[in-house]
Amino acid sequence: MRVISRKILRDYCQSHSSACDSLYNWYRVASKAQWKNLTEVQATYRTAEAVGNFTVFNIKGNRYRLIVDIIYEHQRI
Repeated sequence: MRVISRKILRDYCQSHSSACDSLYNWYRVASKAQWKNLTEVQATYRTAEAVGNFTVFNIKGNRYRLIVDIIYEHQRI
Protein backbone atom coordinates (compact mmCIF):
# COMPACT_ATOMS: atom_id res chain seq x y z
CA MET A 1 0.00 0.00 0.00
CA ARG A 2 1.15 3.51 -0.70
CA VAL A 3 0.31 5.86 2.17
CA ILE A 4 -0.37 9.19 0.49
CA SER A 5 0.52 11.59 3.31
CA ARG A 6 2.98 10.69 6.03
CA LYS A 7 3.10 14.40 6.91
CA ILE A 8 -0.36 14.21 8.48
CA LEU A 9 0.88 11.48 10.84
CA ARG A 10 4.00 13.50 11.67
CA ASP A 11 1.98 16.64 12.37
CA TYR A 12 -0.43 14.73 14.60
CA CYS A 13 2.48 13.24 16.54
CA GLN A 14 3.78 16.70 17.37
CA SER A 15 0.68 17.45 19.41
CA HIS A 16 -0.08 13.86 20.54
CA SER A 17 3.30 12.35 21.33
CA SER A 18 1.83 9.33 23.13
CA ALA A 19 0.36 8.14 19.81
CA CYS A 20 3.61 8.35 17.82
CA ASP A 21 5.04 4.87 18.28
CA SER A 22 1.71 3.23 17.49
CA LEU A 23 1.09 5.44 14.46
CA TYR A 24 4.55 4.86 13.04
CA ASN A 25 4.13 1.13 13.61
CA TRP A 26 0.83 1.25 11.71
CA TYR A 27 2.57 3.19 8.92
CA ARG A 28 5.36 0.62 8.59
CA VAL A 29 2.92 -2.29 8.46
CA ALA A 30 0.44 -0.57 6.10
CA SER A 31 3.20 0.55 3.73
CA LYS A 32 4.33 -3.05 3.25
CA ALA A 33 0.83 -4.53 3.05
CA GLN A 34 -0.87 -5.61 -0.15
CA TRP A 35 -4.42 -5.78 1.12
CA LYS A 36 -7.13 -6.61 -1.41
CA ASN A 37 -10.15 -6.12 0.85
CA LEU A 38 -11.26 -5.43 4.41
CA THR A 39 -10.99 -9.10 5.37
CA GLU A 40 -7.27 -9.02 4.59
CA VAL A 41 -6.89 -5.80 6.59
CA GLN A 42 -8.62 -7.49 9.53
CA ALA A 43 -6.22 -10.43 9.29
CA THR A 44 -3.51 -7.91 10.20
CA TYR A 45 -5.59 -5.57 12.38
CA ARG A 46 -8.49 -7.57 13.76
CA THR A 47 -10.22 -4.50 15.22
CA ALA A 48 -10.23 -2.60 11.91
CA GLU A 49 -13.74 -1.88 10.73
CA ALA A 50 -15.53 -0.30 7.81
CA VAL A 51 -17.47 2.87 8.54
CA GLY A 52 -19.11 4.11 5.38
CA ASN A 53 -16.39 4.28 2.71
CA PHE A 54 -13.60 4.48 5.27
CA THR A 55 -11.60 2.00 7.31
CA VAL A 56 -11.11 2.77 10.99
CA PHE A 57 -8.07 1.51 12.89
CA ASN A 58 -7.85 1.52 16.68
CA ILE A 59 -4.49 2.99 17.65
CA LYS A 60 -2.88 2.41 21.03
CA GLY A 61 -5.62 0.28 22.51
CA ASN A 62 -8.40 2.45 21.05
CA ARG A 63 -7.11 5.61 22.71
CA TYR A 64 -6.88 7.00 19.18
CA ARG A 65 -8.74 6.18 15.99
CA LEU A 66 -7.16 6.44 12.57
CA ILE A 67 -9.74 6.90 9.81
CA VAL A 68 -8.46 6.21 6.31
CA ASP A 69 -9.71 5.76 2.78
CA ILE A 70 -8.21 2.61 1.28
CA ILE A 71 -8.32 2.29 -2.50
CA TYR A 72 -7.56 -1.41 -2.85
CA GLU A 73 -7.36 -1.55 -6.65
CA HIS A 74 -4.65 1.16 -6.65
CA GLN A 75 -2.98 -0.01 -3.41
CA ARG A 76 -3.32 3.45 -1.87
CA ILE A 77 -4.29 4.74 1.54
